[in-house]
Amino acid sequence: MRKKPLVAIIFNEPTVETQSGRKYISEAGILQEGSKLVNTTNVEVLTDLSEVGVLEEKEDIARALQHLGYKTVIYNVNSEIVKLVNFLSETKPDVIFNLCESIGNVSIHEMHVVGIYELLGIPYTGSDPLTLGTALNKVRVKEILNHHSLPTPRYQLMTSAVKISLDESMAYPLIVKPSCEDASIGIETASVVSSFAELKKRVRHVFENFDQPALVEEYIDGRELNVAIMGNRKPVVFPISEIDMSTLPKEYHRIITYNAKWVKGTDEYEHTRGVCPALLPSELETVIKNMALKAFRLLGCRDYTRIDFRLSKDHQPYILEVNPNPDISDDAGFARSARAYGYEFDDLVGKIIECALERTL
Repeated sequence: MRKKPLVAIIFNEPTVETQSGRKYISEAGILQEGSKLVNTTNVEVLTDLSEVGVLEEKEDIARALQHLGYKTVIYNVNSEIVKLVNFLSETKPDVIFNLCESIGNVSIHEMHVVGIYELLGIPYTGSDPLTLGTALNKVRVKEILNHHSLPTPRYQLMTSAVKISLDESMAYPLIVKPSCEDASIGIETASVVSSFAELKKRVRHVFENFDQPALVEEYIDGRELNVAIMGNRKPVVFPISEIDMSTLPKEYHRIITYNAKWVKGTDEYEHTRGVCPALLPSELETVIKNMALKAFRLLGCRDYTRIDFRLSKDHQPYILEVNPNPDISDDAGFARSARAYGYEFDDLVGKIIECALERTL
């Protein structure tokens, strides 16, 4: 009888910042400092909810894999790389479902963890180190897109918080983002600026809070679209999803902020709703899907990726970001598009594992 494949679900327990220092958050959502529980009463907790979501995601994925007949083990890296290597060497999983998005709250280490899987020769889900590292560099992604005639908003990289000079080709309004983050980290309604004074203030905000250059883009007023792609040899483009912002209060710009993605109860979260399939003319839908597929291939994405677009009021699509290894939680945009295609959550998880195992054949 053929042995059931063993899947190791690898994640890194996220950390949070409080007024009393850096803490760990448990699977139950309880702050911990070593083995000592921390009383959070009257303590302001600034937690990266984009990472905390992985705590639920890993359990959902484990249940789906077990339903599909896979043996599973869940491992928390906990930012201890030597222990990770020892675990993989001892456990010898057949494949890794990779959910590790950072180490020590440093996003670029996402690619380094995947490099360990490569060196150990263990197949894993999602994109390789080069693609993950490239996708985090928003400017490099734009350079690649522009070189291959894929429209992306006009941009400028601000490398100094002191000497700020705007290129004459750039036109207000603009949107200011951290240049090496994902998951809408650092994006608020105040990120959209309409004057040089606002621009300077926001660029300095990025340097002070994220310690990295600021990416300044022309703001595209229009619709927000997501294109989910799954597969390798013959990737499948799922129905296009739209984030409906029509009920968002007027004081907010029509953008997908950090709050809109992650913070339940905020106006931005409650008034941004995913709709799939998006209502688009068939010819325009084909154009957008072809653009997404071309970007997927240019960046070397594999298994599953989400491409984010803005569609201007004159129906011109612009690629905003390429997101390898996106969130596939059951309530996330990728899973919504997969359901519109005909895949339930278990089907989606199983297909992603099959994509990874294809590389062993």
